[in-house]
Amino acid sequence: ASTTPTATRSKHEYEKAILDDLKTLGISWEIGPTYTSDYFPQMMEMAERLIKEDKAYCDNTPQEEMQKHRFDGTPTACRSNSVETNLKMWEEMKKASPEGLKTCLRAKISIDNANKALRDPVIYRCNLTPHPRHGDKYKIYPTYDFACPIVDSVEGVTHALRTSEYNDRNDQYRWVIKALGLRAPSLDDFSRLNMEYTVMSKRKLTEFVNTGKVWGWDDPRMPTARGLLRRGVHIQALWEFVKVQGMSKVCNTMEWEKIWNLNKKIIDPIAPRYTCVDQFRIPATMAGVDGVSRQTCLLHKKSPDIGSKQVAFGPKLFLEEQDVLLLSDGEEVTLLDWGNAIVEKIEKDAAGKPTHVAMKLHLEGDFKTTKQKLSWLADVPENVKVLLYEFDHLIT
Repeated sequence: ASTTPTATRSKHEYEKAILDDLKTLGISWEIGPTYTSDYFPQMMEMAERLIKEDKAYCDNTPQEEMQKHRFDGTPTACRSNSVETNLKMWEEMKKASPEGLKTCLRAKISIDNANKALRDPVIYRCNLTPHPRHGDKYKIYPTYDFACPIVDSVEGVTHALRTSEYNDRNDQYRWVIKALGLRAPSLDDFSRLNMEYTVMSKRKLTEFVNTGKVWGWDDPRMPTARGLLRRGVHIQALWEFVKVQGMSKVCNTMEWEKIWNLNKKIIDPIAPRYTCVDQFRIPATMAGVDGVSRQTCLLHKKSPDIGSKQVAFGPKLFLEEQDVLLLSDGEEVTLLDWGNAIVEKIEKDAAGKPTHVAMKLHLEGDFKTTKQKLSWLADVPENVKVLLYEFDHLIT
């Protein structure tokens, strides 16, 4: 859970969604989940210890003025507070008194370090918003940068893997560990994943959801686990994609085609094959065919274990309009998984648009000699209408 009660990611529905996604991806755990807020009492004790050791101080300097001091690399008046004064101000913070609400606790690291993340960063703030798990029990909350190294160390994390935008904060992470005498996890950085035609920012994606620009977090256009799975990405393809990325520190914008290619390699051997034609289909009649017959065919020619299907053959067919536009009277064509046929006549309306094709079965013909190989579907009662969605990118 987030360290602050106001953070959107603290919402229970997000927590459940994350855990559900992990299970869907085949990730399991024996202990937990645990929460940062489980360690709030220990963190308060650690913060108080830093105050007593003069490694942290309370600061009630107005925010804008404090920001200017940090930017300029100059101390505020509170940096020279005595330990006793800091402890009194800390108690006011814990009570969320009027004076305490104006105060924050800062780590006493440096005032002019070239790395501005080390310029006495704030490690505790007041917040009166009820916490999702603890209600109004606490009035002060640790910052992420203070809580993260503590939780990592206490919970036995050996390697903390962080995206490269945390580089400037790595020294701050190490300072907290050293100042508190905690076991130090190994910090490893990798570049943040960027994809073409999308955004990975949780804040921006939340805005898309809240404003109705997408159906939800499982919208097939969203770069989320549940969105990708709903779009048809196989779980194994996601794992393969992650392994291909490795721990590179080079910032690259990845093409979606890489995911689709990996996905195709996985689903192509196991996906059953069915035939459909567009709604703007052209009816055709086949001479030489007496009534409707049905044959048992494999769902996948190269994977017989997938099963079989019934395929109808009859005198009435549907052809794709885009295929018919390429045909001419008298041409011999191949009907996929059936055989050759002769196009006897293509009927057209006044605008020249094809309306019907008269054909004659010619199974003696050689498919190697035909130019056009046509998809087709028998006009039979068991046909069903299918609505297919084709999704574009999230942003263009």
